[in-house]
Amino acid sequence: MPRPTPTFTVPATLPEVTRRLTAQYLPDGEVPFPRTRPPELLSSLIRTILGQQNTRAAADRQDRALRAAYPQWEAALLDGPDGIEDTLRGAGGGLHRSKAASVHGILSALAGPEEDGPLSLEHLADLSDDDARAALEALPGVGRHTASLTLLFDLHRPAMPVEGNLDRLARRLEWVPDPWTAARVERWFDAAVPRTTPERLRLHVAGVRHGREVCLSRHPRCGACVLADLCPSAALLRPR
Repeated sequence: MPRPTPTFTVPATLPEVTRRLTAQYLPDGEVPFPRTRPPELLSSLIRTILGQQNTRAAADRQDRALRAAYPQWEAALLDGPDGIEDTLRGAGGGLHRSKAASVHGILSALAGPEEDGPLSLEHLADLSDDDARAALEALPGVGRHTASLTLLFDLHRPAMPVEGNLDRLARRLEWVPDPWTAARVERWFDAAVPRTTPERLRLHVAGVRHGREVCLSRHPRCGACVLADLCPSAALLRPR
Protein backbone atom coordinates (compact mmCIF):
# COMPACT_ATOMS: atom_id res chain seq x y z
CA MET A 1 0.00 0.00 0.00
CA PRO A 2 1.57 3.37 -0.96
CA ARG A 3 2.50 5.78 1.78
CA PRO A 4 0.25 8.84 2.13
CA THR A 5 1.76 12.06 0.81
CA PRO A 6 2.91 14.29 3.71
CA THR A 7 0.67 17.30 4.29
CA PHE A 8 2.45 20.64 4.49
CA THR A 9 0.45 23.33 6.23
CA VAL A 10 1.51 26.96 6.06
CA PRO A 11 1.05 28.41 9.56
CA ALA A 12 -0.86 31.67 9.86
CA THR A 13 2.03 33.17 11.85
CA LEU A 14 4.70 32.58 9.19
CA PRO A 15 4.38 35.98 7.44
CA GLU A 16 4.37 37.88 10.75
CA VAL A 17 7.33 35.90 12.13
CA THR A 18 9.28 36.65 8.97
CA ARG A 19 8.33 40.34 9.15
CA ARG A 20 9.38 40.69 12.80
CA LEU A 21 12.65 38.82 12.42
CA THR A 22 13.55 40.82 9.34
CA ALA A 23 12.76 44.10 11.11
CA GLN A 24 14.85 43.04 14.11
CA TYR A 25 17.93 41.66 12.40
CA LEU A 26 17.86 43.20 8.89
CA PRO A 27 16.28 46.61 9.56
CA ASP A 28 17.45 48.18 6.30
CA GLY A 29 15.52 45.54 4.39
CA GLU A 30 18.42 44.79 2.06
CA VAL A 31 18.92 41.23 0.83
CA PRO A 32 22.13 40.09 2.54
CA PHE A 33 25.01 38.47 0.70
CA PRO A 34 25.53 39.46 -2.95
CA ARG A 35 25.54 36.78 -5.62
CA THR A 36 28.94 35.10 -5.91
CA ARG A 37 30.86 35.76 -9.11
CA PRO A 38 30.98 32.56 -11.22
CA PRO A 39 34.83 32.28 -11.05
CA GLU A 40 34.56 32.22 -7.23
CA LEU A 41 31.88 29.53 -6.95
CA LEU A 42 34.35 26.69 -6.39
CA SER A 43 36.23 28.57 -3.68
CA SER A 44 32.94 29.42 -1.98
CA LEU A 45 31.78 25.80 -2.04
CA ILE A 46 35.07 24.67 -0.48
CA ARG A 47 34.65 27.32 2.24
CA THR A 48 31.20 25.91 2.93
CA ILE A 49 32.67 22.41 3.20
CA LEU A 50 35.22 23.69 5.72
CA GLY A 51 32.40 25.14 7.80
CA GLN A 52 30.72 21.77 8.30
CA GLN A 53 30.90 20.81 12.00
CA ASN A 54 33.46 23.56 12.52
CA THR A 55 33.46 26.95 14.17
CA ARG A 56 33.43 29.97 11.88
CA ALA A 57 36.83 31.10 13.18
CA ALA A 58 38.42 27.69 12.53
CA ALA A 59 36.86 27.44 9.07
CA ASP A 60 38.13 30.92 8.20
CA ARG A 61 41.66 29.96 9.30
CA GLN A 62 41.56 26.81 7.22
CA ASP A 63 40.23 28.72 4.22
CA ARG A 64 43.04 31.28 4.46
CA ALA A 65 45.60 28.50 4.82
CA LEU A 66 44.34 26.69 1.71
CA ARG A 67 44.32 29.87 -0.37
CA ALA A 68 47.86 30.72 0.76
CA ALA A 69 49.17 27.21 0.08
CA TYR A 70 47.33 26.80 -3.23
CA PRO A 71 46.91 30.05 -5.21
CA GLN A 72 45.33 27.84 -7.90
CA TRP A 73 43.17 24.82 -7.08
CA GLU A 74 45.16 22.78 -9.61
CA ALA A 75 48.04 22.88 -7.10
CA ALA A 76 45.84 21.34 -4.40
CA LEU A 77 44.75 18.62 -6.82
CA LEU A 78 48.39 17.77 -7.52
CA ASP A 79 49.33 17.88 -3.82
CA GLY A 80 46.74 15.24 -3.06
CA PRO A 81 44.56 14.62 0.02
CA ASP A 82 47.56 14.16 2.34
CA GLY A 83 49.00 17.55 1.46
CA ILE A 84 45.62 19.22 1.85
CA GLU A 85 45.15 17.50 5.21
CA ASP A 86 48.53 18.78 6.44
CA THR A 87 47.55 22.31 5.44
CA LEU A 88 44.23 22.07 7.26
CA ARG A 89 45.82 20.56 10.36
CA GLY A 90 48.32 23.39 10.51
CA ALA A 91 45.45 25.91 10.56
CA GLY A 92 43.67 24.22 13.46
CA GLY A 93 40.07 23.07 13.63
CA GLY A 94 38.84 19.51 13.33
CA LEU A 95 38.02 16.77 10.86
CA HIS A 96 41.15 17.42 8.80
CA ARG A 97 41.13 14.04 7.08
CA SER A 98 37.47 14.00 6.04
CA LYS A 99 37.53 17.62 4.88
CA ALA A 100 40.73 17.05 2.91
CA ALA A 101 39.14 14.01 1.28
CA SER A 102 36.07 16.06 0.35
CA VAL A 103 38.10 18.95 -1.07
CA HIS A 104 40.33 16.66 -3.10
CA GLY A 105 37.33 14.60 -4.18
CA ILE A 106 35.56 17.70 -5.50
CA LEU A 107 38.66 18.80 -7.40
CA SER A 108 39.17 15.31 -8.83
CA ALA A 109 35.54 15.06 -9.92
CA LEU A 110 35.74 18.39 -11.72
CA ALA A 111 39.06 17.53 -13.35
CA GLY A 112 37.73 14.23 -14.68
CA PRO A 113 39.60 10.95 -15.26
CA GLU A 114 42.31 12.64 -17.34
CA GLU A 115 42.77 15.34 -14.66
CA ASP A 116 42.76 18.00 -17.35
CA GLY A 117 39.26 19.44 -16.96
CA PRO A 118 38.66 22.99 -15.75
CA LEU A 119 38.50 23.27 -11.97
CA SER A 120 35.47 25.51 -11.98
CA LEU A 121 31.78 25.58 -11.11
CA GLU A 122 30.99 28.44 -13.47
CA HIS A 123 28.68 26.16 -15.47
CA LEU A 124 26.23 26.08 -12.55
CA ALA A 125 25.10 29.62 -13.34
CA ASP A 126 23.66 28.40 -16.66
CA LEU A 127 21.77 25.40 -15.23
CA SER A 128 18.20 25.19 -13.99
CA ASP A 129 17.64 25.04 -10.24
CA ASP A 130 17.08 21.27 -10.30
CA ASP A 131 20.07 20.59 -12.56
CA ALA A 132 22.35 22.83 -10.47
CA ARG A 133 21.31 20.96 -7.32
CA ALA A 134 21.91 17.60 -8.99
CA ALA A 135 25.36 18.70 -10.16
CA LEU A 136 26.31 19.87 -6.68
CA GLU A 137 24.99 16.79 -4.87
CA ALA A 138 26.96 14.58 -7.27
CA LEU A 139 30.21 16.01 -5.85
CA PRO A 140 31.98 14.21 -2.97
CA GLY A 141 31.08 15.59 0.45
CA VAL A 142 28.19 17.70 -0.86
CA GLY A 143 24.83 16.70 0.59
CA ARG A 144 21.45 18.38 0.37
CA HIS A 145 22.18 21.00 3.04
CA THR A 146 25.52 22.08 1.56
CA ALA A 147 23.96 22.21 -1.91
CA SER A 148 21.09 24.33 -0.57
CA LEU A 149 23.53 26.80 1.02
CA THR A 150 25.41 27.16 -2.27
CA LEU A 151 22.22 27.53 -4.29
CA LEU A 152 20.74 30.19 -1.99
CA PHE A 153 23.76 32.26 -0.98
CA ASP A 154 26.04 31.92 -3.99
CA LEU A 155 23.67 31.44 -6.91
CA HIS A 156 20.64 33.27 -5.46
CA ARG A 157 18.32 30.38 -6.28
CA PRO A 158 15.25 29.86 -4.02
CA ALA A 159 16.62 26.95 -1.98
CA MET A 160 15.81 26.78 1.74
CA PRO A 161 18.70 25.43 3.85
CA VAL A 162 17.67 24.66 7.42
CA GLU A 163 20.18 24.23 10.22
CA GLY A 164 19.78 23.89 13.98
CA ASN A 165 18.57 27.42 14.75
CA LEU A 166 15.75 27.37 12.18
CA ASP A 167 14.82 23.81 13.11
CA ARG A 168 14.55 24.84 16.79
CA LEU A 169 12.51 27.91 15.88
CA ALA A 170 9.97 25.84 13.92
CA ARG A 171 9.56 23.37 16.76
CA ARG A 172 9.16 26.03 19.47
CA LEU A 173 6.59 27.89 17.38
CA GLU A 174 4.84 24.51 16.95
CA TRP A 175 4.97 24.82 13.20
CA VAL A 176 6.16 21.20 13.01
CA PRO A 177 5.73 18.22 15.38
CA ASP A 178 8.62 17.34 17.67
CA PRO A 179 9.01 13.77 16.33
CA TRP A 180 9.83 15.02 12.82
CA THR A 181 13.36 14.47 11.59
CA ALA A 182 15.56 17.39 10.57
CA ALA A 183 15.24 16.29 6.93
CA ARG A 184 11.45 16.42 7.12
CA VAL A 185 11.57 19.86 8.76
CA GLU A 186 13.71 21.07 5.86
CA ARG A 187 11.22 19.71 3.36
CA TRP A 188 8.44 21.48 5.27
CA PHE A 189 10.29 24.82 5.14
CA ASP A 190 10.86 24.35 1.42
CA ALA A 191 7.14 23.78 0.87
CA ALA A 192 5.88 26.48 3.26
CA VAL A 193 8.14 29.49 2.65
CA PRO A 194 7.38 31.57 -0.46
CA ARG A 195 9.66 30.44 -3.27
CA THR A 196 11.54 33.69 -3.78
CA THR A 197 15.24 34.21 -3.15
CA PRO A 198 14.90 37.48 -1.17
CA GLU A 199 12.24 36.00 1.14
CA ARG A 200 14.28 32.88 1.84
CA LEU A 201 17.56 34.75 2.29
CA ARG A 202 15.96 37.10 4.82
CA LEU A 203 14.25 34.34 6.79
CA HIS A 204 17.37 32.18 6.87
CA VAL A 205 19.77 34.94 7.94
CA ALA A 206 17.40 36.57 10.44
CA GLY A 207 16.26 33.21 11.83
CA VAL A 208 19.83 32.01 12.38
CA ARG A 209 20.78 35.26 14.11
CA HIS A 210 17.69 35.01 16.31
CA GLY A 211 18.64 31.47 17.29
CA ARG A 212 22.19 32.48 18.15
CA GLU A 213 21.27 35.59 20.12
CA VAL A 214 17.84 34.96 21.68
CA CYS A 215 16.22 31.57 20.99
CA LEU A 216 19.13 29.65 22.47
CA SER A 217 19.13 25.88 22.78
CA ARG A 218 19.54 26.21 26.54
CA HIS A 219 18.24 29.14 28.58
CA PRO A 220 16.43 30.97 25.76
CA ARG A 221 15.98 34.70 26.35
CA CYS A 222 12.20 34.72 25.97
CA GLY A 223 11.92 38.06 27.76
CA ALA A 224 13.88 39.70 24.94
CA CYS A 225 12.14 37.80 22.12
CA VAL A 226 10.18 39.72 19.48
CA LEU A 227 8.14 36.56 18.88
CA ALA A 228 7.19 35.83 22.49
CA ASP A 229 3.47 36.59 22.03
CA LEU A 230 3.35 34.28 19.01
CA CYS A 231 5.34 31.44 20.55
CA PRO A 232 3.50 28.69 22.48
CA SER A 233 6.80 27.67 24.07
CA ALA A 234 7.55 31.09 25.58
CA ALA A 235 5.30 30.59 28.60
CA LEU A 236 6.98 27.26 29.35
CA LEU A 237 10.56 28.40 28.78
CA ARG A 238 10.42 31.87 30.34
CA PRO A 239 12.07 31.91 33.81
CA ARG A 240 9.53 32.30 36.62
